[in-house]
Amino acid sequence: MRATIAALISAAVIAPAAAQTATPGVDKRQANQEARIQQGVQSGSLTPKEAAKLEKGQAKVQAKEDKAKADGVVTAKERAKLAKAQKKQSKKIYKEKHDKQVAPKAS
Repeated sequence: MRATIAALISAAVIAPAAAQTATPGVDKRQANQEARIQQGVQSGSLTPKEAAKLEKGQAKVQAKEDKAKADGVVTAKERAKLAKAQKKQSKKIYKEKHDKQVAPKAS
């Protein structure tokens, strides 16, 4: 009986904490942007240098997400900062994919 009560109490404490650090929207957008970069590389619309620069930007956004999660709670302000960083990165991906530079074709 005591074990059951202890399990329920710990579940009630742990579940909300886990929910506060979960960022499924951020994770989904990160994956989508990664896929956009890979598609650009495959289609030749991104040069290797552009792709490396965009990957570095993605890593910075991931680092911001990790920092936001570090204290166990992702606040609304932190979520807004993450969304802003992702929007900025998305614009960079679009700009690089639609510029005049193309990857050299393999011969």
